[in-house]
Amino acid sequence: MNFVSTRVITTDVNLLIGFYERLTGIEATRLTPEFAELGTGAARLAIAGAGTVPAFVEPDEKILEFLVADVDAVEHREGLLMPPTTMPWGNRSMLLRDPAGHLVNVFTPVTPAARARFA
Repeated sequence: MNFVSTRVITTDVNLLIGFYERLTGIEATRLTPEFAELGTGAARLAIAGAGTVPAFVEPDEKILEFLVADVDAVEHREGLLMPPTTMPWGNRSMLLRDPAGHLVNVFTPVTPAARARFA
């Protein structure tokens, strides 16, 4: 399991993308109109619209994201909010809350394009 990114949930994807592009000088990769990533070398910053997560996830929440070989094989289900689900940008994701209430996404890239991003 590898920590690979932090995802910021927002009601204004374009505003945040513009801010972080200007701040970092890195152009975001827009995977859908509601999801983009900035690769910073050590980790990624993902920016996602509120419509990309279940309704109980509040705008402005942050999600810690861990890459695994097979999300369906992960047995840990404590704090489970969303069982493994294939997302529009090609990751199969499981969403949990840790004991302190932080959101945690455990995911596996399943489409060729998603696998290529994490190669």
